[in-house]
Amino acid sequence: MSLPFPGADRTCVVTGASQGIGAEIARELARRGHHVTLVARSADKLEDLAEEITDRGGRAAVLTADLADRPARAGLLARVTELGLTAEVLVNNAGFSTLGPVAKSDPDEEMRMVEVDVVAVVDLCSRFLPGMVQRGRGAILNVASTAAFQPLPGQAGYGAGKAFVLSYTQSLAGELRGSGITATTLCPGPVHTGFGERAGFSKEDAEAALPKVMWVDAAEVAKVAVDALDKGRLVAIPGAANRVAAALAQVTPRSLLLPTLARQHPGLR
Repeated sequence: MSLPFPGADRTCVVTGASQGIGAEIARELARRGHHVTLVARSADKLEDLAEEITDRGGRAAVLTADLADRPARAGLLARVTELGLTAEVLVNNAGFSTLGPVAKSDPDEEMRMVEVDVVAVVDLCSRFLPGMVQRGRGAILNVASTAAFQPLPGQAGYGAGKAFVLSYTQSLAGELRGSGITATTLCPGPVHTGFGERAGFSKEDAEAALPKVMWVDAAEVAKVAVDALDKGRLVAIPGAANRVAAALAQVTPRSLLLPTLARQHPGLR
């Protein structure tokens, strides 16, 4: 199974495309000849990326939307259609994390995180998939994390949300077998994208907590992601060290794993 063939009226919708992994996935898809529709809140960053892609001979459109806003999400498919485009690929990359113990959390911010990281994934898949099924072609990439394979004290809601995304996408893949549509989960480990700083911990703290061998460049993560989409893989974990760590996390007794994770997490210091 491969990605749908690029066409003049076909597009790959990439959420959270203003920076980091989302921007790199958009660049990688554009390099392979696909039109990309860039979605995020930051219009300026999206316009800059679209200009960069078109300057390099690619094709890009920009749609600003806050994916925590349910009416905004509900209208996204219609906005793509109004551009004269058919969404052949959906990349649910938008997401963020809170930091610290649940007992000290901001309930509103926790709910916003769940809305973007979890509810938006379900919402957009539910809206974009019917058209793919009708056409008999398409691909979905939902971005989770290696946190999906283990509890994450210090980022409890984020880790649980990514576990949901992994399970949900695997279920989709089972439902879509034989339909011509694939569903892939991308589970990156640590990546220098500014994600941690936005969550509330410094680059230095993150590097101290996670070995250097686990860090993967965002452009490499994007290449692994698009390769996995093109091959119809179920799960993609960039970096050999992260694949080993994910496997170990699944078999290590929680009574041993949890104290270690809590002790190392910057958000619990």
